[in-house]
Amino acid sequence: MTAEPAEHRHQWPVPPLDGYTVDDLFTLPDLPPHTELIDGSLVFVSPQRYFHFAAIHLLANGLRSTVPSDLKVVCEMTVVLDRRNGPEPDISVVRAEAVTGPRQTRFEAADVLLAVEVISPDSEARDRDTKPHKYAAAGIPHFWLVDMAGQDDHPVVQVYERGEATGTYALTGIYHDHVKVSVPYDIVIDLTTYNQY
Repeated sequence: MTAEPAEHRHQWPVPPLDGYTVDDLFTLPDLPPHTELIDGSLVFVSPQRYFHFAAIHLLANGLRSTVPSDLKVVCEMTVVLDRRNGPEPDISVVRAEAVTGPRQTRFEAADVLLAVEVISPDSEARDRDTKPHKYAAAGIPHFWLVDMAGQDDHPVVQVYERGEATGTYALTGIYHDHVKVSVPYDIVIDLTTYNQY
């Protein structure tokens, strides 16, 4: 067996003793696209399934169809929760004033009204447990968790709202065919159109 030529070796970054910070997330060279920072550790994403792609587009289009002018719907942008956490929700609804221009790479948690995660096999525990806990702790008022269900593997949306007294999310509804909610604004999304994507 021969050693791999030096020009083909990948030099993995060596984490600092205290872990990475959000600043590192944006300054380390050659990180793969959509790298997240969770508890000071870099998290790399696996290739996405078609379900993930289609669910993101269906929900983002639905959210945009009724979004008020003071809000924007963005996909796969880093949200800075604190110094050691910079996850990348699949979809975020942010305050329009927080959008600073085409070179922007992140949003602050205070500017996010809704974070949406579409479950992937490689990130299921993070999507179900870690991220919702961190989003709630950072004060993001609304969270949606999207999973596959039924014989046709269509999206099912679980809607959560953050309780001010508890600082945690409580489930307010599970939607199989149509999402119809009034917070953070009036939203109606026909989930049955999933197969059109």
